Amino acid sequence: MRTITVADYDPAWPAAFERLRARVWPVVADVAVAIEHVGSTSVPGLAAKPVIDLDVVLRSGEALPVAIARLGSLGYAHLGDLGIDGREAFAPPPGSPDHHLYVCPPDSPALANHLALREQLRRHPQLASAYGELKKRLARTFTHDIDGYVAAKTAFIVGVLREAGFAEDRLQRIERANRR
Repeated sequence: MRTITVADYDPAWPAAFERLRARVWPVVADVAVAIEHVGSTSVPGLAAKPVIDLDVVLRSGEALPVAIARLGSLGYAHLGDLGIDGREAFAPPPGSPDHHLYVCPPDSPALANHLALREQLRRHPQLASAYGELKKRLARTFTHDIDGYVAAKTAFIVGVLREAGFAEDRLQRIERANRR
């Protein structure tokens, strides 16, 4: 059973992202437009689970089979969308630093969610601080229950995305997805 740990911000997280990006980018550079550092480790000052989240942004959805094969050559195992439309998840190679890697087409709602949440939290340090405190509290409450932890964060995330201008139907889809 895995323990949920939320740590204070570590200034080494951006460098950890860059090392992971440097390993992945050469195999996807011709089918992707970017690799984005998303998730809480991408927001300076924000407490987070010490796990780097990367979104590989494809040039088009048609490039997905190529990306899957290329990432496989690095030892990534394709896990499917895990119930999140427009986001394909990958298990990292054995022995890798803790990270989550996702592949998204450019019009992916999941990618838009990740980027909007990151930008809102970067622009509003007081919001990031409140989110960090919530995450620490939830990690104590849901120490071994990742589904409960994620579900309990959803209202906060939806509120941030609402402030970013997301449409209500999209927010409702996020809420439903996080209740699974």
